[in-house]
Amino acid sequence: MAKEQLRIHCSNGHLGFAPTKEESFWIGAETKPDYYICDSGSDDIGPVPLGADKCASHIEWQRHDLELMLLASRKQGVPMMIGSAGDTGTNSRVDMYVDIIRDLAKKHGLKKFKLAYFYSEVDKEYLRKKMQAGEAIEGLDGRSNLTFEELDRTDRIVAVAGVHPFIKALEMGADVIIGGRSSDAVIFAAAGIYEGFPEHISYYAGKVLECASFCCEPYGAKETVIGTLTKDDVKVTAMHPNQRCTIASVAGHAMYERSNPYYEYVAGGMLDMRDCVYEQYDEKTCRITGMKFVPIEGKVKVKLEGSGKVGERYIGMAGIRDPYTIKHIDEVIDWCKKQVEERFAGKDYKLSYRIFGKNGVMGDLEPIKETKSHELMVIVEGVAPTKEMAEEVTLIGTRQIFYARLPEVKGTAGTAAFVLDEVLQASPAYDWTMNHTVTVDDPMELFPVHMIEIGE
Repeated sequence: MAKEQLRIHCSNGHLGFAPTKEESFWIGAETKPDYYICDSGSDDIGPVPLGADKCASHIEWQRHDLELMLLASRKQGVPMMIGSAGDTGTNSRVDMYVDIIRDLAKKHGLKKFKLAYFYSEVDKEYLRKKMQAGEAIEGLDGRSNLTFEELDRTDRIVAVAGVHPFIKALEMGADVIIGGRSSDAVIFAAAGIYEGFPEHISYYAGKVLECASFCCEPYGAKETVIGTLTKDDVKVTAMHPNQRCTIASVAGHAMYERSNPYYEYVAGGMLDMRDCVYEQYDEKTCRITGMKFVPIEGKVKVKLEGSGKVGERYIGMAGIRDPYTIKHIDEVIDWCKKQVEERFAGKDYKLSYRIFGKNGVMGDLEPIKETKSHELMVIVEGVAPTKEMAEEVTLIGTRQIFYARLPEVKGTAGTAAFVLDEVLQASPAYDWTMNHTVTVDDPMELFPVHMIEIGE
């Protein structure tokens, strides 16, 4: 191990999703870290961006964040690494980031540097051949094994990379790495493992750093943190002047969002945090020890994410203030659904309602027993094979809220719904068709790495 410690700068838990805050970014940069690393994607954004092959984040916000990282890392001459480029890590998003880096290098007259990038899209025919040969594409989180029907209705698939393509790119001498879809923690873990630090230290560092200042208190997103790795521990330090990394904030972040908070499955193994010890190292820094990493034995399995189009989509909105209508909102919705069914009986469509304010809880879909809500907002979503049909489904489903026939209403005395006159076209509807694993002979098999030279 050449270095006694490794310092990693992370400025944003999802690059470009909202702009990086510059004050803490440059405070962190002034400490001269060894790496600048950010995750740029997530399946939390839903299946639409993957299926439609587009970004969920604003392009100028992504450019802003990439520019900060590129200028700071090139000034120091240390590596910059991005995973899950453009929110989804599809090939087109990787190419987009490479083009942005090329444009920024030209804009700032940067000297020549090596840029490595890798793709992670998977061709459906690759999986079809495996399935035809009798190989199971195993489901995750309760899903059954992949069927040919699910494969056929999938529009786009990405494989989720582990540390391997990042390490390969570093071995090739890359100064900047733009990665396709990647497991969040491995982007950071790859730097640690490449530099010779233990796997358990490297993977835990990735887990705690991946969301940047989400591990700090008070809460404040898009602020920079610095992770320091040694062979014995991980330390994480808040860069914003008013934030701290405390025992509570770091432990809470490490254990959030899982049914079992002590384990984290990452590409290549399992991070075991049952014996983690959290200490307040200084005012702004938490020290963590006791983590373990258990590699997965046997053949390498790679996670697959797939998305398929369901149909075109429109959105309608209605506000309700009449107490009687609010009390009978479930009957109102039933009436609306029946009116749509009368018009489109036997046809393929989907109609859903989201009620905000029901029982005083946003989005609560349980039947009202007793409510003190004085106002509801109903969001209507219609999906159908064509735009014309989706628009009509949504329009009927929304306007019928105003026309619902309720018992004991005489004339129009009981109707009090404000309905948006026009429904709004939304992005097409997609759903997750694939949350599976495929067995590969080589962990690099689905992630070809390419190298180019950029700059003057």
